[in-house]
Amino acid sequence: MKINTDREKLLESLQKIAGVVERRQTLPILANILINAANDHIQLTATDLEVELKTESSAECDGEADFTLPARKLLDICKALPESASVTLDVSDDKVKLRSGRSRFTLSLLPARDYPVIEPTPSNDILTIKESVLHRLIEKTQFAMAQQDVRYYLNGMLLEIGQGDIRTVATDGHRLAMSQSQGCVKDDINLQVILPRKAVIELGRLLGDNDNEIKIELSNSYVRVLLDNAVFTSKLIDGRFPEYQRVMPSGTDKEVEADKNTLRHSLTRASILSNEKYRGIHFHLRSNQLQLQAHNPEQEESEEELEVTYQGEELKIGFNVSYLLDAISAINEDNIIIELKDTNSSALIYGKNDRDSKYVVMPMRI
Repeated sequence: MKINTDREKLLESLQKIAGVVERRQTLPILANILINAANDHIQLTATDLEVELKTESSAECDGEADFTLPARKLLDICKALPESASVTLDVSDDKVKLRSGRSRFTLSLLPARDYPVIEPTPSNDILTIKESVLHRLIEKTQFAMAQQDVRYYLNGMLLEIGQGDIRTVATDGHRLAMSQSQGCVKDDINLQVILPRKAVIELGRLLGDNDNEIKIELSNSYVRVLLDNAVFTSKLIDGRFPEYQRVMPSGTDKEVEADKNTLRHSLTRASILSNEKYRGIHFHLRSNQLQLQAHNPEQEESEEELEVTYQGEELKIGFNVSYLLDAISAINEDNIIIELKDTNSSALIYGKNDRDSKYVVMPMRI
């Protein structure tokens, strides 16, 4: 059977799903993608048994065929072909011959019947939101997810829906990111699910800043997101996410207002001589002035001073500078607010005119 398509269509689909394919696989077939060809279109599927992504594109097919090909090799071939090149796949029982212009490639295939496909349980809840809303919620919070934490429920993101609002929360135990969009879903849905880290990263890569309506289907064990020409499915983390509302600082009586870019650049410069392992930076707040200090085991020191709006009492407190920079970079406002209480209490950070996204950073002893 022959499939005729062009490089751009095939490459676009391959680039969408390539991130799902793990480089190190326990099952050889998981290094492949599943290709279903029929009715003048091809469907490409990639999975790692936890996450699955399907995409579709148009193609000329002179029959029907299901087969799998090595994902990385097929992607590299398509990248290397000239722009606007036509591509022909000649499928036989155990090989696929790919032709484009004067280029010829012969790839080994594995049978489609051996390819694992995720079959999610029936959906309990279905909601529709704008693609840009989910993209923004993920973008604002994903950096705070834990990596390979023994508390497995932290290696992901909480998706919370209730009273018409949708909220994402991520924490690694040292900092927390929360973002919400109000009144954008039906009032009758109330649930909390935890999306795995890889699913969050892949979704963030897939979603765009457009107003297309996307459908999210949720069951006890799976989430499925239906986008234009793509279907994304992932297992959910079975666990209980921490009660993040209890982590949000309360009783803060000190407020610092700073220019976002000035503060970010000052923190970046001061952090050059911070301890490479602990990344500690010292805040010294006085009336309308913030002094930043950092030092390292080589007895090297850096110091920055900047003007801020602050009228509280003098305060000295330490933070991990990487956590501060991550939070500040996620804020789109020109001015940011940092709420503080005392040396031992967490800081609450948000944009001056946007309280829908908030960031909590725990203090550290330096």
